Amino acid sequence: MVEAKHPLAEVFGFPTDNSSSSAARYRRYKLCPFNNKVPNCTKDRANDPLGVCSIFHNDDVVITCPVRFRQDWMIAEHAAGFFFPPEARWTSLTEVRLTDGNNRTAGNIDIVLVQYDSRGKILDFGALEIQAVYISGNVRRPFEQFMSDPESNADMDWTGCPNYPRPDYLSSSRKRLAPQLLYKGGIVNSWGRKIAVAMNSSLFRTLPEFETVPRSEADIAWLVYELDFNEQNSIYELKLDKAVYSSFDVSLNQITRPEPGDEENFVERLQSRLDDMLEEPNPPDAPTIDLDLTT
Repeated sequence: MVEAKHPLAEVFGFPTDNSSSSAARYRRYKLCPFNNKVPNCTKDRANDPLGVCSIFHNDDVVITCPVRFRQDWMIAEHAAGFFFPPEARWTSLTEVRLTDGNNRTAGNIDIVLVQYDSRGKILDFGALEIQAVYISGNVRRPFEQFMSDPESNADMDWTGCPNYPRPDYLSSSRKRLAPQLLYKGGIVNSWGRKIAVAMNSSLFRTLPEFETVPRSEADIAWLVYELDFNEQNSIYELKLDKAVYSSFDVSLNQITRPEPGDEENFVERLQSRLDDMLEEPNPPDAPTIDLDLTT
């Protein structure tokens, strides 16, 4: 593919330069090819969906929609391989509500995989969380420009436009993923159940390096995916790049605990602020007004 001059990698499941009849149909009817809860895309708003599945950033194709990870349900297969023995019967349930000890909602688990016996009784389960990448900037404007005439705008030039969309990795990890794992993951982990997290390789590279453990000893698996371009079909295909196994408590501590900066620089900043404050002239005393209340 020629290096794009705009941020849109996939729109309604297809690269912007894919002019096939299938791509045109998905754009026309705003369909989702990745196992959304309904046939149509519902991202951002159901009646006017933001059908951007992934964006370009440097040399990466960055997944920005969590439903994009559901292609061929590979994430469920890979998570089940971590949760259950090879011969297990299992299925997946999406958006399962979780409550804490006070019966207050802790949010929904993206996908719960359940292992069951020949009579349908649950034997085990595990939680699979999906973390797409948040975007800073405005992605709807280039999306609407492209959708106004997909054929003419397939190679549109969006360079230099204000609020150019870029991945916001910090918000995706510390502001979204870490709180989700602390609360929802903490409950599931306290029950002795395993957790898997699916994410893009570009997001995983921004996380601290984990202390890994053997798969048999792990209680959390990081399933790291990339999008590979299939030139023959002119589509991107989800591919497992690697699986990283670790301890829940150790890995969560590494995510939520920032690398400390230099204390000396911080003290210098404090000193500068203190010097400025002490050098300010003393404010004048407010004048006192005597009021004669006898008249």
